[in-house]
Amino acid sequence: MKKLIRGAVVGLVAALTLSACGGGDSGDDNPLAGGGDGGTITVGGANFPESNLLGELYAQALEAKGLKITRKFNIGAREVYYDQVVKGGISVMPEYNGALLTTSVDKASTAATTEEINAALRAKLPAEVEILNSAQAEDKDSVTVNPQTAAKYNLKSIADLQPVAKELTIAGPSEFKTRQQGLVGLKSAYGLEFKKFQPFDAGAQATLVKLLTENKIQAADLFTTDPTIEQNKLVVLEDPKNVFSAQNVTPLVHKQSVNDTARAALNAVSAKLTTQDLLDMMKRIAIDKDDQEKVAEEWLKKSGLA
Repeated sequence: MKKLIRGAVVGLVAALTLSACGGGDSGDDNPLAGGGDGGTITVGGANFPESNLLGELYAQALEAKGLKITRKFNIGAREVYYDQVVKGGISVMPEYNGALLTTSVDKASTAATTEEINAALRAKLPAEVEILNSAQAEDKDSVTVNPQTAAKYNLKSIADLQPVAKELTIAGPSEFKTRQQGLVGLKSAYGLEFKKFQPFDAGAQATLVKLLTENKIQAADLFTTDPTIEQNKLVVLEDPKNVFSAQNVTPLVHKQSVNDTARAALNAVSAKLTTQDLLDMMKRIAIDKDDQEKVAEEWLKKSGLA
């Protein structure tokens, strides 16, 4: 699912939560058109930069094994791309296992750990698709507040929001409003009802972070690998009731579209990729403005995968 980031620093990382990022070969105007035939593996990416970076890592790792790749990045949210993977329009999609489970596979699941989540996915995914090995790398949705709000209400945990949520505006991608790992789960687990939910979708995340730092909104759904959290001294609230479950980076593949060589190449990426790697790479993209193709290539070379 999922997820779930998403001035110049803010503007770039804005996308870390859910803004569109250019990067890779997005093909024609419709990112879901074509691909997947003639022995070509179509690698997808959602509508935020980290997903497209992961897609680029997968694409280059597969190309290093001599496989023919088509890139289809900036597809949209999981609600858009998941069915395309099931139908074979997308062969390989970078996923976050916990969000995939509760958004598209079993919305009532209470699985929280990596092992529990992956077991549930393997049991309940449609027969056409499968998950490969999960990486140690993890990027979770979070309830993040600005330092003014954290200090005013002495906030350390999401539970601390219960008596004050009705005074606060929370922002995030539109699907955060209806997801279990979003406002639905925050209400059922913590009893939270906010004063207002403000959606900020593709292209508007720069505004979200700016308004958060200016205290015009007080809380936001940000990915935990978003470098603007540290940059702006934002406060990620603890989640003792695990509304936001494990979110390990995990390839979702259309079974008939990938062979054993492709599976091995993707699993090799997962075996090497850490959360710190994600933080470092996204900092380069968001702050240093490096191209994702270059960032992916250098990580793969450093990791002995290209």
